[in-house]
Amino acid sequence: MTMSKNKKSLSQKILLAVALTTGLFFIFAIYAILFPNTSIQDEDTYLYISDDDQFEDVLEQIKDKSLLINDFTFKVLAKQIKYDQKIRPGRYKITPGMSNFILLRKLRGGKQDPVKLVINNIRTKEQLAGRLSSMIMADSLSIINALNDSVFLKQYDLNPYNAVIFFIPNTYEVFWDTDTKELFDRMKKEFNAFWNEDRLTKAAAIPMTQTEVMTLASIVEEETNKKKEHPIIAGLYINRLKINMPLQACPTIRFALNDYTINRVLIRHLQVKSPYNTYKNKGLPPGPIRLSSPTTIDAVLNYEKHDYLFMTAKETLNGEHNFAVTYAEHSINAKKYQQELNRLGIK
Repeated sequence: MTMSKNKKSLSQKILLAVALTTGLFFIFAIYAILFPNTSIQDEDTYLYISDDDQFEDVLEQIKDKSLLINDFTFKVLAKQIKYDQKIRPGRYKITPGMSNFILLRKLRGGKQDPVKLVINNIRTKEQLAGRLSSMIMADSLSIINALNDSVFLKQYDLNPYNAVIFFIPNTYEVFWDTDTKELFDRMKKEFNAFWNEDRLTKAAAIPMTQTEVMTLASIVEEETNKKKEHPIIAGLYINRLKINMPLQACPTIRFALNDYTINRVLIRHLQVKSPYNTYKNKGLPPGPIRLSSPTTIDAVLNYEKHDYLFMTAKETLNGEHNFAVTYAEHSINAKKYQQELNRLGIK
């Protein structure tokens, strides 16, 4: 009888222990799945997962950024749903109050958050590659290689001289894990959307190709930041092109020399051997000397019709220009400007 009671008591204890264990596991499971586990309070932060990252890399980044209150519960649940076997690259926004379940559903589903790709104030391909790689996963080397790869560019009807025309200054939304090929594909779509029927018609009327319009726009934009002068300068250069007169645009010399510290373009600067030297070569250079804004491109397409062939910076040095029809007029204007530079000791 006593032995029977002991067995019953033992069974009850075992059942109680199992119940307690089950209860604790159930509580742990609810906590691990549903309770908020992000440690950030006010600001959103991001996880950047590359295409070659492993689960351990994700955990290390979470730890380094102190994103979670309890890393262990995240790790346990991640393994339960096999996220550790299915890492998806991307940029993921982590917000205050996220539970492990919500976070892992986002990561496992590859529901990344787009980045704003801001393109502006860029002169060279190196600058462009550096800017782009700072915002997306593609590295600057792969981008610069693509911009210089004739075989790669041929599929887009581009070449190393005009490859940058796809990258019209603006703000675009892309995914962080965009690779170089995907980037070019996306920018081609944006380029085609920008060059609508109205713009194509105006370009044909000049007549100029898209590359030529954007190349001229890049020169115009380098000449001055005074937007009201852009259609005038565009008209001046178009007048020169129509009579086969060299453009003699100083910004092209600075670009050819890759020296933007030059204030006065001197005779020695004009000796540079480059297809961008518009003093030695007639016509437009083979490609843009900067990424020109949509407004400057439109200024070229809507250029002002006049008889100007010459211009020089005003002696006021405010970024504006004096325009002239004849070389005699131009010489007077140029002398005023040179005298002011000499007076100020600018070389």
